[in-house]
Amino acid sequence: MINDFLIMNITGDNDSIGLKIKNNFFIKKFTSDIKNYEALTYNILNFIILKDVNIGKNFSVLVNAGPGSFSSIRISIAVAKGIKISKECSLFSYNAADLVEFKLKNIELLIKNNLLENKLIKPVYIS
Repeated sequence: MINDFLIMNITGDNDSIGLKIKNNFFIKKFTSDIKNYEALTYNILNFIILKDVNIGKNFSVLVNAGPGSFSSIRISIAVAKGIKISKECSLFSYNAADLVEFKLKNIELLIKNNLLENKLIKPVYIS
């Protein structure tokens, strides 16, 4: 069961990250430009530190695998895989079409309806 998680919706349009810890949900929104993608890891790290989160084996990272821009999808998947490798947490991907709106209620439906993949992440790009 996925309880505490970091969710990344970085597709080049309405980019956001969310953090669910102990029944609290926090959202950080980004403007869509290359400067934010270059600083994505830094922004996530600051967000996690600000909310005093300890990432470990019982933590999950959810990443949007598309559709979206090539660069933003590749960068967000790379960051998510880096977190998984360094912190030994679980990594799941989801399709943007399955998440109607970036709200906790909708994210919990995504989890409940088993719309997450934990196998090889296959990004979907748009051109």
